[in-house]
Amino acid sequence: QVQLEESGGGSVQTGGSLRLACVASGTIFTTNTMGWYRQAPGKQREMVATINYGGTANYAESVTGRFTISRDNNKHAVFLQMNSLEPDDTAVYFCHAVVFWAVGSPPMDYWGQGTQVTVSS
Repeated sequence: QVQLEESGGGSVQTGGSLRLACVASGTIFTTNTMGWYRQAPGKQREMVATINYGGTANYAESVTGRFTISRDNNKHAVFLQMNSLEPDDTAVYFCHAVVFWAVGSPPMDYWGQGTQVTVSS
């Protein structure tokens, strides 16, 4: 079993910053792509940013230039630095990881339980 534990959500005013962290624990050989998704009330879950094992990042257009994703492969952790936050960034943010639990095992998808980010104007 693998668990993803998120931290760092909260409430800020427009223009503020938050840093999200997510650590994967359990039976892990290695993690492949890790990332952050978000879901606002009444909307579908959407990709915010992803990063592969080599460090190549991909961002949603709406956060490009404001958010930065990074990871620590040794700790199976992924981070999201969010700057210049806007009210439209308000959502529950979910961590996602593709995990290999052993050599030759198939990739498995795991999700965190989500952390609330609220940006007030």
